[in-house]
Amino acid sequence: MAIAVSDLGTRALNLELYRRMALIRQFEEVAYRCYEAGEIKGTIHASIGQEAVAVGISAALHETDLVFSHHRGHGHALAKGVDPTRLFAELLGRANGVSGGKGGSMHATDTSVGFLGSLAVVGSSIPLAVGVGLAAKVRATGAVAVVFFGDGAINQGVLYESMNLAVIWRLPVLFVCENNGYAISVRSSYATGGAGLVQRALAFGLDARQVDGQSVTRVTELATEVMARVRDGQAALIEAVTYRLVGHSRGDPAHGLYRSKEEVLKWKERDPLTVHAAATDLEESDCATIEEEARREINSALQTSRGYPPPSIGDAMSDVWGP
Repeated sequence: MAIAVSDLGTRALNLELYRRMALIRQFEEVAYRCYEAGEIKGTIHASIGQEAVAVGISAALHETDLVFSHHRGHGHALAKGVDPTRLFAELLGRANGVSGGKGGSMHATDTSVGFLGSLAVVGSSIPLAVGVGLAAKVRATGAVAVVFFGDGAINQGVLYESMNLAVIWRLPVLFVCENNGYAISVRSSYATGGAGLVQRALAFGLDARQVDGQSVTRVTELATEVMARVRDGQAALIEAVTYRLVGHSRGDPAHGLYRSKEEVLKWKERDPLTVHAAATDLEESDCATIEEEARREINSALQTSRGYPPPSIGDAMSDVWGP
């Protein structure tokens, strides 16, 4: 659902932004508990602490816009409108999942709502978004292609090829970097030379900005402003400075190996839900009600998805290219 900048001060909007972030937070917390219990196979990467980026960007999108994500993509999927029950079913390997139970956490796709998929390989979704942007331009659909990627993709060469093509072909593409400070355990400040991603993008001619990724209001405002020009063919980049409050994945504690407990606690003070509630003067009772509703919705989604069957043997060759 696109949200007009003029509505940003309304109570109803502030509650809706909080609701969307609370839903993602509950999904991630429940999913991670299922993963730790062995109910979810493979691996998952939770976006706890980064909810404002997914919600803020998606709030500026139209239903016809198309989104690509990366390995930490549950939040992007839910923000774009993917049904929590079908997303849980995918994580649990059920046939009713958005990818038929065969994609799992890192390869979830739901084209019915414009979520074109999360991809596990770092930076791999970036050129696909440029291709989708080209198709949207050629077909004159009016759609924008949005691609989320982490700071670990900043130094992938394909990013710069993609930005260059998006500029010279005047494609409706929005590049969104979720800079959470670490590519697993490597600090982005160590791995990235020069003045950083925004300056690199400006050199290609993109409309490039940096935003506080812990403020859903600021992300929504900037995304809405930028999106109007992106639809006219001026490709843009938003670097959202954010932080994951949990480890990269299983086997990576929240702190102790490469970041201190003090650092994590400092960022917890800027939890996006807390920041939004304080900035918009939401009542504690309102927040508590929203969080309880989100908890019930997610628990119901999990219980329903548990009742779905796994894919059949015959499904092994469906959705597969062949001779």
